[in-house]
Amino acid sequence: MDKVNGKLTVFFEEPFWVGIFERIEDGKLSAAKVTFGAEPKDCEVQEYIQKWYFSLKFSPVVETVVKDIKRNPKRMQREAKKQMLEIGIGTKSQQALKLQQEQNKQERKEKSRKRKEAEEQRMFELKRRKKREKHKGH
Repeated sequence: MDKVNGKLTVFFEEPFWVGIFERIEDGKLSAAKVTFGAEPKDCEVQEYIQKWYFSLKFSPVVETVVKDIKRNPKRMQREAKKQMLEIGIGTKSQQALKLQQEQNKQERKEKSRKRKEAEEQRMFELKRRKKREKHKGH
C-alpha cells in the first residue's frame, strides 16, 4: 500500500506570510509555495487547504529518504513545538522549489524568444510590403 506524507509549514518571509506544502510519495518529495499576505489564522489555512490543495502546482520530484517510525504522541507533540520555533524550510523542499523555479524561468525565456522572433518577422514583412508599394507606381 502506498503511503503519502504531507506537511505544511507557514512562516514569515519579508514582507509576506508564506506556506510551503511538502508532499512525500513513494520516496519522492515535491513542494509547492503559497503566499498568504497577512498572517493567516488556523481556520483560514484549513479553508485554503480544503479549497485549493488539488489545484496547487507542485514542483518536480526530488529523491528523499523516508523513515517509517512509530512515535510516542507526547514526543510528536514536543517535536511539533520544536518545529514551530524553527525558521525556514527544509533543504529538500528548497531544492524542489528551486527546480520548479528554473523550469518556469526556461518556459518564460522560450515564450519571450518566440514572441520576439514573431515580432521581428512581422516587422520584416511590413518593411517588405512597404518597399513593394513604393515600386508599384513606376
